[in-house]
Amino acid sequence: MRALDVIDCHVLVIGSGGAGVRAAIEADQYGETVLLSKSLTGKGGCTTMAEGGYNAVLKDDDTCDLHVGDTLRGGAYLNDPALVEALVHDAPARLTDLVRWGAVFDASADREVAQRSFGGQSFPRTCYAGDRTGHEIMATLMERLRGSGVERLEETAAIELLRDGDRVCGALALNRKGELIAVRADATVLAAGGGSRVYDVSTNSGTGTGDGFALGYRAGADLIDMEMVQFHPTGAVYPYDARGRLVTEAVRGEGGHLVNAEGERFMHRYDPERMELSTRDVVARAIATEVLEGRGTSHDGVWLDVTHLPAGQIEERLPLMLSQFLRYGVDIRTEAMEVAPTAHHVMGGLRITPACQTSLAGLFACGETAGGVHGANRLGGNALAETQVFGKRAGEAAGKTPERAKVLDKVQVAAQEERLAAFYEGESSPTWAREHLQRAMWDGAGIRRDATALQTTQRVVEGLLAAPLKAVSERNLIECCGARNLCTTALLIVRSALLRPESRGAHYRTDVPPGPDPAHSPYGHTRISLHGASIEERKA
Repeated sequence: MRALDVIDCHVLVIGSGGAGVRAAIEADQYGETVLLSKSLTGKGGCTTMAEGGYNAVLKDDDTCDLHVGDTLRGGAYLNDPALVEALVHDAPARLTDLVRWGAVFDASADREVAQRSFGGQSFPRTCYAGDRTGHEIMATLMERLRGSGVERLEETAAIELLRDGDRVCGALALNRKGELIAVRADATVLAAGGGSRVYDVSTNSGTGTGDGFALGYRAGADLIDMEMVQFHPTGAVYPYDARGRLVTEAVRGEGGHLVNAEGERFMHRYDPERMELSTRDVVARAIATEVLEGRGTSHDGVWLDVTHLPAGQIEERLPLMLSQFLRYGVDIRTEAMEVAPTAHHVMGGLRITPACQTSLAGLFACGETAGGVHGANRLGGNALAETQVFGKRAGEAAGKTPERAKVLDKVQVAAQEERLAAFYEGESSPTWAREHLQRAMWDGAGIRRDATALQTTQRVVEGLLAAPLKAVSERNLIECCGARNLCTTALLIVRSALLRPESRGAHYRTDVPPGPDPAHSPYGHTRISLHGASIEERKA
């Protein structure tokens, strides 16, 4: 293997979605910053795919207390209240940053930022740019990034965090040529996105392999609530190659109706007050129940119908959805969309403080890689706000980290060199492992769960983790590392799901009796690390 390249910087940011780019922009003000991206910067993450909107309290008759309350109720009171307070109170200012940097949001008649209704919220506080809000935010951040001094390492994947004792001091990374690179840093920010690609049907891009969770876990960080995986109620189900593609909540926010195969608007059975604008966990289970009880479509979905809306409203407010379905041969102005739940967002992640500090010195986390903000269920529109609020906080806290002497443990480097070399001697392709994992997770750790299925799934995942993966070329090494991270993330989800003996939010156990109202649950966070796994008693 060729000589190891070594790069020194003040802050290393791993991940180039909305949270990572925002963190890098902030950290750049404090010292040399390197942004590590497994894909092309700003292209491979899920921020550009987040179409619905950005929640912020902007109107006089809305309040931060209302937004906090909605977020806690939506999260089944498993959220970290300090993180929720930070999200809600900082979101308007971070929206102002975006507008000042050039982001163009839809405007109301009074020339203010327009806001629409989203599920689980008591006020229409979701700011939007048509149904391409994430794309607009990402384009704005990329323009800002290009004017900064941030060094970008693209198509380069972090494969292990570097440690100096109990402190994280950078990462080892692998580029597409199979070359190993050591990035030594005073502070490291994990903003590597989520891991919903552990499931067969997912809205996530192909880069959503749980890298941040796996990297943090192997370094010894604490992770919380990894069992809490959000299944977005509405993913496309037909044609086959469109399965799982996100159908934004903005469709329901604009007044879309969910209808079963019998022509019935069925949400009255599950949440008669909020109907289609109930929280995502409730709507996803409702759709799954309709299909399970025989009222689904021929493709095991339901209909999402906006044909009662004016064509002009659809064209103006939902242009991306209109274009997307026209490519499938469906004109949503005159025909209903066929949808079903799809794996979407991991609410759990690395445990952080409001300054995004993890349980390990020198390591910060933000975006979907961090846990605690959303609790047991995420409200639509809170994730884009989270990327900006906690991206800024993580970049600032990492930037303020004192400079330290740069070190590089040769034992850690040698261990990774041996790991990579072993891939050339393996037997199973990473594609094989990924496909087996995704089917097992969908069947045994999906929307409906029980102990027997979870235990069976755990055995499958452990077997896949032990399977010797084979790299057929240097470019294939990153795929092998990604498959390992995907299996590690799946194991964290399954082990955490077995720890929680209740149904709560997105975690629905069919083998336990209904518990108390989530506000009075005796259980707090599940916690998992290299040092053990447990579930906390709820603090009074």
